[in-house]
Amino acid sequence: MKGIYVLIIRVEKETVLNVGALGALTLNPGLYAYVGSAQTNLEQRIKRHLRKEKRFFWHIDYLLSSDAAKVVKVLYKDAGKTEECAVANALSEKGVPVDGFGCSDCDCRSHLFHIGADYGFLWALMKGLSLA
Repeated sequence: MKGIYVLIIRVEKETVLNVGALGALTLNPGLYAYVGSAQTNLEQRIKRHLRKEKRFFWHIDYLLSSDAAKVVKVLYKDAGKTEECAVANALSEKGVPVDGFGCSDCDCRSHLFHIGADYGFLWALMKGLSLA
């Protein structure tokens, strides 16, 4: 299966991460939404994100390896890569972007957003989604 996904991540406490070339980032506690895509093996990509132990390859690996971060919901759907950026751009209107995070291969401001306590609005953004 191919598609896009949104990871809903709870950050329990203020966390400073050293994220490769982005350098040190400070994340405040709360819920975050991370938008990604996998044009092959979507299920395996999501399973990889859910593991704590892994080689760091993407920006999200740095966040998800932190003891302060936990994926609390995964939303996904069959879609092409261009929809990943469309969802990220829509999220930029609802959440606070973490500048440069997860978007080194596109022109988006970010693919990680602090979204507060409610992620119900994501259902409208991800029409045709599945939940895991």
